[in-house]
Parts: sequence; C-alpha cells; structure tokens
Amino acid sequence: MKFSYKFSNLLGTIYRNGNLVFTPDGNSVISPVGNRITVYDLKNNKSRTLSLESRYNYTNLALSPDGSLLIAVNETGEAQLISMVSCTVIHRHKFQMGVQCICFSPNGAFFAVAVQNVVLIFCAPGEITGEYNPFVLRRKFLGGYDDVTWLDWSSDSRLLAIGCRDSSTKIVAINYTKNFRTYNLSGHTDAIVACFFEANSLHLNTISRNGQLCLWECSLAPSDLEDAERPKFAPPQRKREKKEVSDNESEDDVENVVEKDALKEESSKEAEDVNHIKNEEETQGHPFFYKKITRHYLADEPRKEQRDVQLTAANYNTRTKILVVAFSSGAFYLYELPDVNMIHSLSISDYPISAALFNCTGDWVALASREIGQLLVWEWQSEQYIMKQQGHSSEMTCIAYSSDGQFIATGGEDSKVKLWNTQSSFCFVTFSEHTSGVTGIQFSRNKKFLVSSSLDGTVRAFDINRYRNFRTFTSPNPAQFSCVAVDYSGELVVAGGQDVFDIFLWSVKTGKLLEIISGHEGPVVSIAFSPVATSSTLVSGSWDKTVKIWNCLESNSEHETIDAVSDVTNVTFSPNGEEIAVATLSGNIIIFDIKSAGQVSAIEGRNDLSAGRLETDIITARKNAQANYFSTIEYSADGECILAAGKSANICIYHVREAILLKKFEITQNHSLDGLNDFISRKHLSEFGNMALVEEREELEGGRVAIRLPGVQRGDMSSRRFQQEVRVFSVKFSPTGQAFAAAGTEGLCIYALDKGVVFDPFDLSLEVTPKAVHESLKQQNYTKALVMSLKLNEPNLIALVLERVPYKDIELVCADLAPEFAQRLLQQLARHLQSTPHIEFYLQWSCCLLTKHGNQDGVFQHTGLLALHEVLSRKYEMLNKICDYNKYTLKVLLDRADKLKQENEGKTNATEEDSDEEMLLIRSKDNENGQSHFSDEEESDSGSEEDMV
Repeated sequence: MKFSYKFSNLLGTIYRNGNLVFTPDGNSVISPVGNRITVYDLKNNKSRTLSLESRYNYTNLALSPDGSLLIAVNETGEAQLISMVSCTVIHRHKFQMGVQCICFSPNGAFFAVAVQNVVLIFCAPGEITGEYNPFVLRRKFLGGYDDVTWLDWSSDSRLLAIGCRDSSTKIVAINYTKNFRTYNLSGHTDAIVACFFEANSLHLNTISRNGQLCLWECSLAPSDLEDAERPKFAPPQRKREKKEVSDNESEDDVENVVEKDALKEESSKEAEDVNHIKNEEETQGHPFFYKKITRHYLADEPRKEQRDVQLTAANYNTRTKILVVAFSSGAFYLYELPDVNMIHSLSISDYPISAALFNCTGDWVALASREIGQLLVWEWQSEQYIMKQQGHSSEMTCIAYSSDGQFIATGGEDSKVKLWNTQSSFCFVTFSEHTSGVTGIQFSRNKKFLVSSSLDGTVRAFDINRYRNFRTFTSPNPAQFSCVAVDYSGELVVAGGQDVFDIFLWSVKTGKLLEIISGHEGPVVSIAFSPVATSSTLVSGSWDKTVKIWNCLESNSEHETIDAVSDVTNVTFSPNGEEIAVATLSGNIIIFDIKSAGQVSAIEGRNDLSAGRLETDIITARKNAQANYFSTIEYSADGECILAAGKSANICIYHVREAILLKKFEITQNHSLDGLNDFISRKHLSEFGNMALVEEREELEGGRVAIRLPGVQRGDMSSRRFQQEVRVFSVKFSPTGQAFAAAGTEGLCIYALDKGVVFDPFDLSLEVTPKAVHESLKQQNYTKALVMSLKLNEPNLIALVLERVPYKDIELVCADLAPEFAQRLLQQLARHLQSTPHIEFYLQWSCCLLTKHGNQDGVFQHTGLLALHEVLSRKYEMLNKICDYNKYTLKVLLDRADKLKQENEGKTNATEEDSDEEMLLIRSKDNENGQSHFSDEEESDSGSEEDMV
C-alpha cells in the first residue's frame, strides 16, 4: 500500500471570516475558510482548496488585476504573497498590528494596506513597476482619528479614498500633483462602511453603517490632474545608519531600532509638511472642491421589519452602476445609481451578511454570512442562484463514504445530514428532518439509501435518488441513539442506545422493530455489521469494557463476549470480515479474530496522539497526553493498515500485523484553535495563575464570556465566545483506497494519493526503457509495448501505448496479458477514463479485460474494480445530464430530418415520374415519325445485341 497521501481538498467549510474576491474573468470566487483559501469555479461547478495554510485564520484577501498574485493577511497581521500560478507562498511580511483592509490599484502597480488609522502604499512586484522586491513601501498616509474601514482606488490609480470609523472620508493622491491636495469629506453620522469612485471620474459615493448614502461631485476631471515634481518640503528617503553593536544586542535588533527611529522622524516631517500645505491652502485657496449632491437613507425599509438594523456590507459595480447593500437582518437590496432606484430585494437568512461583492461584469453578486458559514452567488437579472453552499453550523460528528467512493455523507451537531460530491466538492442535498445532533451515519451497499441515528430518538432512512426521508425507525420507549449500522443486503438496520444500553433491530422494507437485543451494561457507542455477504454477524462495543459478537438471524440473543480491559470507543470490521479492531479508552487498538475471539495483535498508540495544552488547562501538555485515546478507527481497503484519530490534530496509520506506526498526518496548523500549543506563554501567567481563567464579560452583566462551560466536550450551545478545541471526530477510507477523509474542527479534510511525478516501476529490468517501448510500437508488437509500459508504470507512456493499439486488436492484446499485469492495467484504465475524451475506446479495453480475466479468482482486487466503477458512474451521470438536457432538441432535429428526407424522396419520385412520362412521349412521337433518337454507338450496341441473340 502507498502512503504518499497529501492534502487534496476541504469540504464542509464554505466561508469563515473576511472578504471575498472574484477572479478577473468573473467566473471564480475566492473565499477564506479558516487558515486556508478555497477557490470556487462557478463555470465548471467545482471547488478546490489551496494546499498552503497560515498559522492563524485569514481575515483579508486582495487579488491583483491580472489574477497572478494574491495577498492574504491573517488575524495577527502576517501577510502572505501567494502566486496563483504555482499556488505557493512567495514572501511573508509581518505587520505590527492587524490589517483592516487591503486593495490593489486598477493598474496593478500599487496596493494599499490599512493598519489601524494608517494607510501604507506598497509597490506591487512585477513587470509593471519593474520592482521585484516584495512589500517595498512607497508612501504613508494618516487616515483619520479612528481605524480605517474601507479603501478604494480611482480608475486611473492616482487617487485613493479612505473611509474611517470616525465617519470621515479622506481622499489622497499617490503622486504629488499641482492642483490636488488631501481632501476630507464629512457629513455622515456613523462609521463609514464603504466608499466608491465612479468610473473615469473623481465623483464619489459614500455609505455609512446607519444606511446613509451620500453622492459627491468633484470639480476636477481626471484629465485635470497634473503630476508635479517632489516639493522641497517632501519627506526624505529613509536612511539607515549603522550603530555599534553591543554584546547584548544583535544586528537585527539594531536595524529594528534604526527603522523605528527613521519612521518617527519621517512621520514628524510629514506632519510638518501637512501643516505647511494647510497654511499654503489657506493663503492661496484650495484648487478643487467636492459638493454633496444628495443624501439617501437606505436603512428605512429594513428597519420597518426589525429595529436596530445596521448596514454591514456594500459593493458597487462601476460598469453597470448597480449598488448592493447588505444588512444585519440577512436582507440585501440592489439600487441603481445615481437615481437610487431599488431594483431588487431579498432575504437569505436571519443572520447578518458579512461580505458582499460584484463580479467584473456586474451580473453576479456574492454574499457571505459568517454566523452560519453560508456563501451564495446570485444572478440578479434572472433572479437565480448560481451557487448556494452552506456547511454545518456546528461541529461535524460523523462521515460515511458511498460504496463507489463518489459521495460522502456527513452528520453534525446542527441536526443536519449533508451529501457531498467528492469530485465537485459541493453539497448537493441537505436533510434536516432530525431535531437533535446526528451521531452516526452509513450508506447501504447498493447506494440507494443511507441511514442516520440521532439523539432525538429516531433512526431515519433517506432515499438518495429522490432526496426524501422514506423511513423513520423509533423505539417503544424514548431512547437516544449513539450509533447505527446497515447489513450487507441492506434489509436490516441496527442502532445502539446511549441511555438504555440496548440494541434495536429494524427491517428496512416494513419499518417494524424486529428485536431488542439486551446484554450490555453501559452505553453502546459503536456497532458494525460484517462486510461479507454470507454472514450476518454483528459486533457491538460499549462503555462496560466489553465487545459482544451477535448473530442477527437468531432470535435467542446468543452472543460471545470479549473482554476489552478498558472502555470501548469504537469497533470496526476488516474488509474480509475475519477480524475486528477495537479502540479503547486506554489508548490501545486491539485486533481480535472473529471466529476464535482470540487476540491477534495490539497497538499502543497513546503517545502518537501528542495532545497539546488548552489555554485554561492547569496541567501540562505532557500530563494531559496521558489521558489521550483513539475515538475513531477504520481499516484500509486492502485490510493491511488501520487509520486512527482522536482528541488531537494527528491522524495515524498503523500496520496491523507489525503493530507499528507507518505515517502520521497533522490536519491543521491553525493556532486560532485551542490545543495546539505544548506550552502556555508566560505573558498569560501571573502571580495569581492563568489569566485565561478570568472571565471577561461585556459591559452588561451576564454578557458573553470567553470561558467554556465546565464539562462540555463539544457543541457548546451557549452564547459564549471561546476558541474551538482541535479534534478529529471521524475518519474513513475511500473504498477505492485512493483517498481518506477526516472530519475535524476545521471541516472535512480529504487526503488523496499524490499523483505527481513518482518513479514507481514494477518488475523492472535493463532492457525495459521508454525507447524500447517506442520501437515495439513501430514494429506493431503491441503486447510487448504494453507490458514494458506497465513495468515502467508511467501513466503518460501507458496512455500512449493504449491509444496506439488498433481497435480490432484490443481483444487479442488483453488475452495475451499475464494476470499480474491485468490488475495494473485495470487501475490505469480507471485513471485515464477520468479525463480522456475517448470514452468508447477505453470502455472497449475495460470490457475485453474483464471478460478475459474476470473468471479467474484473485486477479482483480476490490479497490481496482471500485475505482473503475466510480469513474464509470461519474461519466454516466455527466452524459445522462447532457442527454436529458438536449433530449427534446435532438428529438426535434431528428423529426425535422425525417420530414426533410420524406420531402426529398417525394420530390425525387415526382421528378422520376415526370422524366419517365417525357421519355414515353418522345418515343411515341419517334415511332409515329419513324425517327430514332439513339446515337450511333447505341445503334451499334443494339445491333450487336441482336446479332448475339
């Protein structure tokens, strides 16, 4: 088995915090999801999460106009310069404080960063500026008396509008101009939310938090701005002076001190320059002015429905002159400027809208809500959703793969069940019938339905094709169900109780309760059916430190008990159904034989979890690690390895027979979550103890507290704000063996095998080379070429050989292959079918290969067949949608073609009849006149024929 698993994608987390960014073509939207970045392709209906991550959650994003550079800033002020071509971090820059907003200029030469009430202008690296050093400071401006809330550039990239929290707006020039000075706009009574320049103009629109919209008209046109030489009183360039380095100081410390001194000196000189400019303007008069045209109150309509509604987000498209404003009530409105006519209004939820953004064409508007993690893209002209995605509003507790690995079902504490497509990474259906947290979920073997258990006392079966809840299973007495399982045939459903210690068995067809199985003396936390079709064995694990093996076809509740020494947290079957793995509270994983009930091996994995220390812990991380245990385990597709995780950021892969750790994965490096640090910083410790244990309440007594409720492990439903604890709730291997999924605090992380350039040959010898493969193809020795390419195990070379084989020779080549190469060829066919347009050609390969070698035992592994089945199912669904969409169009075209064919046949028949009638008339006339119209050759031929007769 290969272990080159790498992070592939992130599902279940759509939007966390920060602003949204559209790509220059307007077909993709970039969203920050915690400490990662996800790109949603709206045109192809796919999403991908970049493999890079930050140490803290992202709060601000800015994309260059050409779409090649992305600047992402986290909540601690660390900025990353990311190349969108290679999806790697080029440079990191640390700001002293958190960044409020960041924005690129339209020409791509500069980008502005707002840090508190200071705006820094940097030169963007690239060919436009000729500067390839990142974060080169060009100028610095003082915004207002409070933090900066918005930045917007003019269309010619020469002016910058700065909106502040002190309800003022400041307009500054990047270059020194003769007839332009810094200008302050005041007229709002609340904090500025957004301000926008008009296209090819200096006119400005400003919006405040209380819903006031002011339209400003400038007396100057962009062409009237004239650049001037740097005046004598301009701040000089920064000069670094070397100081003597003492024994206790390093060179970096001295450079930092010099930079701070230079910045102080520069700021003092800039203040003098500003005073000089003000005095000069007072004597000579300001060269330009802004005039307020009108003021509108946009919050009147939302406030009629709900009081204390505030404007939370706004955006303006200069091309279409459409303004979108979003409110804390979950409603957004579209207005047409400058007349401020309302075009559209819609309410998407009851929670505040955190971000709103138009794409470049102005047809789509993206809206995001931080409270519920929702992101939608709305086409306002047709009033349709281009994309509407929402993750679980609370923690994700359980996951399950479908039998072909195409779908993933997730259940959460928010009582919802969601289905995700592993290829598009989108959620396509949400079931909300449960009224409490979902504790277990599993697909049926035929992929027609799935079942889920919940703390609301019900087990529900959902139809995947019709998207409905068609069965609800309940117990005679109310009980909370903690786990659920479906047998191989899909006819029996079993669930374990959390408060009644019993196991309940139902029939899927009738929905009736067949049996109540008793025997456990503690909560039943995990149950599993045997994956073998001929067996009905059921295994259950409980907190009573036992594992029981049941036979569901017998009604006398006979069972065999295995002592697990410690409380059982999870049980799972091996793929062949001969062994079970049991995770216990002692941190061990014990392997038992299902027939003899004897222990096969044991894995001690407590030290591999390495849990950190919480901020409110009063014990060390080393002492805390002694209580770690695995809460979820899963066998690999071949049964050789076990995937295990628990209350930690680590996921471990163990070898079953050798009982050794093969590889360890860390799902996140996000220090915004709690439990990643091994030590607590001494600045948080005082003589009275840990300062994190002090309750920090708001102004009103009884407000939100930064400390979690005591004893709450997960799903704190109170109004407290605290750091979430990093944890992995469930892990599952894909049935194809090509990936595994882990549901944690960050979301649903998908790890797939690295498909990069890896040289992994099979049965290689000296004469097997790519040159020899090409020579065999020239000699039309296709079997030899295919075998050598499979030995080299290079996908591109194998695809070349497969497509060079003639269509008629495919069956003969498959018959000549040895069994050890048939399995490898099947895996390659499944891989190439994902992206090739030659579907029928590769289907012929698959059919011939399965026909020739499918009757032999042990030739094809379960993973290879599942991978091929997954690809074929996906291709069938894709082509089925296309055919259904064009079905009536094709029918009309075929009917039209039949009509045209009939009309053409009728015309040809009519012309033939007319020509025959004409010939008869001509011959009759010739006979009457005694003349012949035949040529001499025809006469000679006819004469010869008469002679022959």
